[in-house]
Amino acid sequence: MREPLTSSAAYRALQQHSLEFQNRSLRAMFAADADRFTKFSLEGAGLFLDFSKNLVEQQTLALLLALARETPVEQLRAAMFAGEKINLTERRAVLHTALRAPRNASLELDGREIVQDVHAVLDRMAAFSDKIRSGAWRGYDGQEITDIVNIGIGGSFLGPKMSCEALRTFAHPRLRMHFVSNVDGHDLDATLSQVKPATTLFVVASKMFNTSETMANAHSARNWFLQHADESALPKHFVAVSTNLQAVQAFGIAPENMFPFWDWVGGRYSVWSAIGLSLALSIGMEGFRAFLAGARAMDEHFRDAPLEKNLPVMLALIGIWNRNFLGTASVSIAPYHQDLRDFPGYLQQLEMESNGKRVTRDGQPVDAATCPVIWGDVGTNGQHAYFQLLHQGTDVTPVDFIAALKPNHALRGHHALLLANCFAQSEALMRGKNADEVKHDMQAQGLTDDEIAHLLPHRIFPGNRPSNTILMDALTPETLGALIALYEHKVFVQGAIWNINSFDQWGVELGKVLAKTIASELTQQPNPAAHDSSTNGLIARAKAAM
Repeated sequence: MREPLTSSAAYRALQQHSLEFQNRSLRAMFAADADRFTKFSLEGAGLFLDFSKNLVEQQTLALLLALARETPVEQLRAAMFAGEKINLTERRAVLHTALRAPRNASLELDGREIVQDVHAVLDRMAAFSDKIRSGAWRGYDGQEITDIVNIGIGGSFLGPKMSCEALRTFAHPRLRMHFVSNVDGHDLDATLSQVKPATTLFVVASKMFNTSETMANAHSARNWFLQHADESALPKHFVAVSTNLQAVQAFGIAPENMFPFWDWVGGRYSVWSAIGLSLALSIGMEGFRAFLAGARAMDEHFRDAPLEKNLPVMLALIGIWNRNFLGTASVSIAPYHQDLRDFPGYLQQLEMESNGKRVTRDGQPVDAATCPVIWGDVGTNGQHAYFQLLHQGTDVTPVDFIAALKPNHALRGHHALLLANCFAQSEALMRGKNADEVKHDMQAQGLTDDEIAHLLPHRIFPGNRPSNTILMDALTPETLGALIALYEHKVFVQGAIWNINSFDQWGVELGKVLAKTIASELTQQPNPAAHDSSTNGLIARAKAAM
């Protein structure tokens, strides 16, 4: 059993070190060191990370790196890449990295060569996507497919949707992508109102083909389709990403149109597998392979780079510093790229489902805060919504700014203005605006002394708000792959330091079990003894309204 994190020498040293920052100023730290940007930035796998606008100095990094080496970050990293079953509670390997391994790589799991299996599925995905994109695959009346509807939930929804939207400029011009996840019928209804049965392909993504929300939507989509076509047409319009061949066939999907994946693929890490079929259909298999290659480049960087030069490690350690030693409770994700609008939501699942844990790998209560709340939106929208809180609120919230140096559009002037806003916000959060500066500005505007005295406290910005900035040359399949993998490995490192299992999600299950019970009571006889008075009252009101 590992000793409590807070008892380790490195952790205690960091606690003591953090006391030195109670009155430290980022503005002053930049003024004192002209090379700060160079010292506190890293580059790798096509991404650049500037973490200089954090309350850190060289000694901070040395102590954080000591913490990483004192905890089993490097040992667990080696175990993950080797295929050891580091997901202890489910007794599974964690091998999303194998999904982007090159064809000539070799990795055995339980005596089976899995890289060959991965590429066999990728080859099937390639053949299928080529048929759809070329128009060789036709619907029941001979028309080309124009709309793809991905039906899934969790990682089977968030990953494909986020990636397709991020890479929309690489999409096939004929194909429109739609994503349905919510069991709320309004979600599916809104999608079906936009598509035609004869030209729509449904991709049903469910590992065991029994996820309640996904299958409710899938069966409703099937019923809608059969109002316009015979059951014999189902194989032309429904495919599955699943492992349950019997259930898939019973639904009416041809066996050759089922694309499998494996139990060592966690839902929030599954976009690299057949779950990414919608992305392959949208950008083509060449683009999908480039997406995998970008992630593989980050995998190799994470595996091989020294900890002090390792982007995922450093991003994780800065997060540990802010969370555990400076007391921040949330992180805002601010992509300055409209096509990354779903990236904050994607990271919410990746980070909060992975590291939102309160017991260690040994089953003991954690003794340090774990995952912060992850939230955000695209800039510049966030600037006109919640950035007020970031600048002048009572809580300090670190921000990850993400931007591409080159746009994927030809509209003149827009991108320079976008980047100016991104860089200005990180500078403003760091610098703030003190009383003398505010007073000087108001005097220049001709305000009276009384007006200045009244407005002064409202216009002061405390600054000292930490942020990272992640840059890529342009948003492409390769750089998106690297960006996702960067955060995947950041999550891994933080979980290793906190000594939690980042790869299970038991907290998701309780609500599912209770929902099944309540669903039957909403349509049949209630069982008041099974619930509290609030739940019984809500059930009664719902039944009365039906």
